[in-house]
Amino acid sequence: MITIYSRDGCPYCEKFIAVVEIEQLQHVVYKLDRDFTREEFIEKFEGSSTFPQIVYNDIHIGGCKESLLYLQENKICCVP
Repeated sequence: MITIYSRDGCPYCEKFIAVVEIEQLQHVVYKLDRDFTREEFIEKFEGSSTFPQIVYNDIHIGGCKESLLYLQENKICCVP
């Protein structure tokens, strides 16, 4: 399961969500100010301020670039 912590208006969030939807990967999207506060985000990701932050099977992978690379290297999907 892929968990995506995102915010409205974030192009990297939109890109990552589009990839997992195209690849039909099981995922859930949490949005800033709807599902969590900025303070909760900073606490959960130890001061990280970039969006999105991706968690795969309870392992924090990182932002968009790191997470796309992780999915590709681990053959979870064929990232463009």
